[in-house]
This record gives sequence, C-alpha cells and structure tokens, in this order.
Amino acid sequence: MIYTCTLNPAIDLYIALKEMRADTVNRTEDEDYQPNGKGVNVSIMLKKYGFTSTALGFIAGFSGSYIEQSLKDLSIQTDFIPVDGITRINVFINTTEEYKLVNQGPAIEAKALDAFREKISTIPKGSIFIMSGSLPKGVPASIFSEIAAICHQNNVKFILDTSSKAVLETLQYKPYLLKPNEEEMAAFFGKTHRLSETELVESGRKLIEMGAEQVLISRGGEGALFLTNEAVLKGNAPIGTVVNTACSGDAMLAAFLSKQLEGQPHEECLRYGIATGASTAFSKGLSDLHDIDSLIEQIHIQNI
Repeated sequence: MIYTCTLNPAIDLYIALKEMRADTVNRTEDEDYQPNGKGVNVSIMLKKYGFTSTALGFIAGFSGSYIEQSLKDLSIQTDFIPVDGITRINVFINTTEEYKLVNQGPAIEAKALDAFREKISTIPKGSIFIMSGSLPKGVPASIFSEIAAICHQNNVKFILDTSSKAVLETLQYKPYLLKPNEEEMAAFFGKTHRLSETELVESGRKLIEMGAEQVLISRGGEGALFLTNEAVLKGNAPIGTVVNTACSGDAMLAAFLSKQLEGQPHEECLRYGIATGASTAFSKGLSDLHDIDSLIEQIHIQNI
C-alpha cells in the first residue's frame, strides 16, 4: 500500500491577469482552485498513473473539507486527522511574472500530533510512506526523524520531500528515497551559493553515504539528477512555456515512483519524472498527462 502525508495541506488559488496595480481593483482573467499540499499532489498524480494511495495529514474547517471531498471525488482514499481552525489557502498570481502567497495554516495541538504518530505506527509492513512538505505550527522538526524511525522499525519504505534540514537526521534510518531541489541541497550542507552540477552530485553522493538509498534532485529548467550507490544519472528538461512551478517537483516524484513500481529501469523512471514535472510547470495546476509522450521525446538520460 502507498500512503502520502501532508501535514500542512492547502487549497491553491491560481489567478491570471495582465498586470497588478496598487490601490485599485484588479480584475482577473482566469482563476482555478485546486486541492494542494505536496503529499496531496503526489496522491493525485499517482492516481493518474494508475496507483492508488491513502492521503494522510491534518485538515481544518471548510477548506479542509474541500480538500478531502476533492480527493474522494478522484477516488483517492483519505484518512486525515481533523483539527481546529482553517486549512490554509495559498494564492498564485501570474502576470508577466509569477507571485506566490503562502499562508501558515492552523496550529496542531499535542493531542492531534500523538494521534498522527499512532496512525503511522499502524501502517502495514512493506508499504510505502511518502512524507512531503512544510510543517504546520505546533509540529517540531524532529517529527521527520520520528516518523522515519517508525517506518524503519516496521519495514515501511520512507520517502521524504521537504526543505527542512532535519532531513539529515532521518538518514540514520535509511530512507528509501529523498527528493530535494537545488536550493534544498545547498541548504542541507550550509551552502549559500547555487550549487554547480558537480557540487550537486557530490552532495547527493554524501546523502547516499549517510544512509539514503536513492536521491532524486529536481533542477527546474536544468532537468534532474538521480543517484544510487551504483549510478548517477542526468536528464535534461524539455522546452515549453512555464505557467506555474508550484507543483512540478511533486509531479516528478509521483511519476518517478510510479515507473519504479512498474519495474522500469532507472533511466525510464527519470525520463517520466522529468516529463511529468515539466508538463505540470507548463500547466495551471497538475498535469493531465496529455503532452507526456511529446515531452519524453525531448529528454535524454546520461550516465555521469
């Protein structure tokens, strides 16, 4: 079984208009509402690739109910823990530039966090658990290593995609896959400059040496890197018009994992991951996969 976890989900509101002016009413040209949060996105994309999952995390208020119902409408099972407050609503504005307004979300009380830990401890042996995204108020960064330890003890494959440096503390529990981006890789190792490809590979290898089984590094317009003990692969990004970059990493992870579960070689997994991430970046929200075949043709995988 596959479980995704979004501790701080959101509704994403996408707005398009020609320009933004201060101190006046700005009329929009297009808008779209979508259930969001990194784990939620992964569940949706897994479904599009034919894999079922159960979405876990915390939801609150009318916006949380909207997210849960939206997933159920897609035949995605949910097992959220309800909390007080309102699940956050994030706003993405596209003019000639892209603006991202991300809210904090509700605070999580100790009782709800204990219920979450208990829920994770019941996940069946052999399952896959994907933990993605930021932490809500009230949840310590140590939760990542706590959950990694539970998964390790219960023989559950642990996948992590977060910007928190607490990623490094999970490595002792042998995570199955880490999915950082370039900026996160730099932050993990205290670097303030943009890492070169050589530095990314060196840092990825360090994560492998420290305990990660696999590392998938998303690089936006530069494509992606994939590392294991045996191989380092590089794939370029296809060409297209970027509309929204908010969910592309989640789409990449879901597509990559889907192909792994099908038993495809690493090269094919990476190719589909890059294509699906790019397709999402070229869309208002998550990709509907209509252009995957044409994007695949542009992507070339190299051993480096």
